[in-house]
Amino acid sequence: MNKIEIQKLEERAVRVREHILRLSTGGGCFTGASLSCADVIVYLYDKFLNVNIEKLNDPDRDYFFLSKGHDVPAVYGTFAEIGFIEKERLRNHLQTNDFIYWHPNRNIPGIEFHSGSLGHLLSVATGVAIDCKLKEQQNKIVVLVGDGELNEGSNWETLLVAAANKLDNLCILIDRNMFQANMRTESLIPLEPLERKFEAFGCSVRSVNGHDFSDLHDIFSNFPFALNRPSVIITETLRGKGLPSIQERADRWFCNFTSEEVEELIQELHGNYSAQINSESLIVR
Repeated sequence: MNKIEIQKLEERAVRVREHILRLSTGGGCFTGASLSCADVIVYLYDKFLNVNIEKLNDPDRDYFFLSKGHDVPAVYGTFAEIGFIEKERLRNHLQTNDFIYWHPNRNIPGIEFHSGSLGHLLSVATGVAIDCKLKEQQNKIVVLVGDGELNEGSNWETLLVAAANKLDNLCILIDRNMFQANMRTESLIPLEPLERKFEAFGCSVRSVNGHDFSDLHDIFSNFPFALNRPSVIITETLRGKGLPSIQERADRWFCNFTSEEVEELIQELHGNYSAQINSESLIVR
């Protein structure tokens, strides 16, 4: 991927984060967690997933399941940027006249399955992957799981099934932002060594900087990592990425900002991105 492509993805990710912030008022949303996985979701829909708004029910499409459903603002923000839904529709967040609220709803074009109760969609994705295998289709089935969500035993039971069925069409993404609700994962129920745990359950595992589009492209370009084994990508991310004032703060999981605070944060977001660009330019020189 060249620099122009990377810049376009970075700019789209900034716009998606702006959408997330605008959804963080009038009732709020899970801001910090959504910001952590925004880059990964932007990359998926631009470079990896075979999905088309005109053919959302195409049996040959790829599937994306958001198991950590509270991060749906990142998905809806991406949908608004790629034309799956109108940007103006995001203003209906938490309104009774629409289906845009804290968790995914299948009434929104492109949402494959409801989620919200954690620990369920890896099982759903595995079932779809088995079905596609039986039909000898070439679909990629991708599911995004939160790191804190891995405390749910259903995930590990499902991994045994996925490995037994040799589901090399299944891509499991872990949003490793090191937080679970308002605590750090390693302080609550430690997950490490995470890579070795997935390997022990029959998966082929890679870790990647979840905010670096070049690194993400390199990793996803090698999917599947091994024949007859599910692929796991641990995306190392930062809660609240893009906003230093709320980044890696335990109290910025769910946020309900005032409209004035949202505008201030959007200015911070763009200022932080501009500073990043300027810093990279100086390094190049």
